[in-house]
Amino acid sequence: MKSLNDRINELARSLGKDPEKEAMFDYQQRREEFDRLANQDIQKLQIETRQQRVQHIHGKSELNPKWTFHNLVEDAPDVVEAINIAKSFIAAHADPSWRNSSAHMMIFYGDYGRGKSHIAGAIAHQLIEQYETTVLYRQLQTLLEMRFSSYDYQSSDNAPEKFREINRQLQEVDLLILDEVCVNQSMLKKNTQSWLGNLLRQRLVNNKNCIMITNHNLKELESALGPYCFESIKEYDTYKVRFQGPSRRKQVVPDQAEPSSSTSQYQPNQIR
Repeated sequence: MKSLNDRINELARSLGKDPEKEAMFDYQQRREEFDRLANQDIQKLQIETRQQRVQHIHGKSELNPKWTFHNLVEDAPDVVEAINIAKSFIAAHADPSWRNSSAHMMIFYGDYGRGKSHIAGAIAHQLIEQYETTVLYRQLQTLLEMRFSSYDYQSSDNAPEKFREINRQLQEVDLLILDEVCVNQSMLKKNTQSWLGNLLRQRLVNNKNCIMITNHNLKELESALGPYCFESIKEYDTYKVRFQGPSRRKQVVPDQAEPSSSTSQYQPNQIR
């Protein structure tokens, strides 16, 4: 009487298959190969998905793409110190307890062209790449102009809706960069002080970080922001970085006066 194995072999031959070759098929090895390929596909998909998320965050941040550490020139002690502080701030994000314990505020202050915005942008770019940190960069004056425009309810450009949306983003992003704070202003208006103070307090409650960039010194900044707003800053874990090196912007006006042209007879507002 034929065994079950013999019957299976006969069936295999009738189907045109070699039982000996079929017996050599290693199902475990093939399963491991399938698993390996499947894991590769999953990892590739995860990488592509993460890249898409990072690109989306970059796109919404409104950061200058040139503001990176690679483009920084360490040509003065204040820049070197600022970069060291910036990289320590970035490295601290690896600790979840640090991120969740409190809100952190970096104040970059100093004259124009010292690299304040560049280093703030470099911090933001790296945090996006490493931790997918959501970022929003805005000049304070631009926000205030949007805020004032939102009071015109008869406007046809949807200004109120636009400002409500940006105000939501201001509260929710992980890192808010406010540039040109109190530029050309010795003191913000009272209602502006209240609005900005409330925004900073809301972010403080939610452990959201800020970078504030200003041309004022700290004493002038306190006066310009007003007591209510500045008190909210004191509640943050604050890092103060002073920029006092040379300007990195291109010179437009030469150091020495140029000779006037003797051939030009033009005078402004002439009546002929």
